[in-house]
Formats: sequence, C-alpha cells, structure tokens
Amino acid sequence: MRRTGAYGPAAREWMEKLKRWAEERHLLDDRAVILGIAQDDPASTPPAECRYDVCLLVGAEQELDGSVTEGFWPGGTYAVCRIGHTAEEVARAWSEIAGAVAAGGWRPAAGPMVERYEGGLLQNGLCELCVPIEA
Repeated sequence: MRRTGAYGPAAREWMEKLKRWAEERHLLDDRAVILGIAQDDPASTPPAECRYDVCLLVGAEQELDGSVTEGFWPGGTYAVCRIGHTAEEVARAWSEIAGAVAAGGWRPAAGPMVERYEGGLLQNGLCELCVPIEA
C-alpha cells in the first residue's frame, strides 16, 4: 500500500491500515514480516510528494484483492540496526543512521532505507532499520 505525503504520524496510520487488511485475512502471526519503505529523501523531495510504502511479505500463491498492490523486493546488502520499537527510537535512528553507516566504513548504495517489523522482534519491543550498502 502506498501513501503519498509528508512522513510522520500519517505514515503510522497507513501501517495500521495494512495491519487491519492483513488481520482480516489471517496473515498476521509471529512470523509475519512488514516493511515500511520511505521511497524519497525528505531533504530533497517536497513533503507532499514523499512516497511511503507499507508492505507485507507473502508467498507467490497468496491471492490479493484490489486494496493492495503486488510488488517485488529486489534484495541486496544492508546494514541492519536493531532498535526499540517506539516513535522516539525510530525517529532518532532515522536521524543518526547515515552517520553510523559511514562511521562503520560502509558506503550507502542506491535505494530506500527500510523499516522491518517481524512478529518475534515486535514481541520484544524491537524493530530494524535497514540501509542499503555497497557490497
């Protein structure tokens, strides 16, 4: 599901919309993986044009309805930062992650950063922020 507009609280509402859709179809369990993908850099993209995708990873056999769009995740190499699943921790990680990646000696690759939410992590109050890096 894609939302266009400023990042922030409205993106969280979009995530809740995806979760409701998935719950109605019995697709949320402790193995479910949800991704939040900020497609645009808010430093160079007007807030009204920023795209935010919320995704649920499903098998190819899963039938979808018109309220979601099927996509393909290309994969790649990522630096992964495990953080507390609170608005404050996520906001802090977003503001610090680029510097931490550079300090670790990695070079960012083209592509969006991804918030990764998995049932087991969430049960422990955690999520992951994934930054594409050059292999």
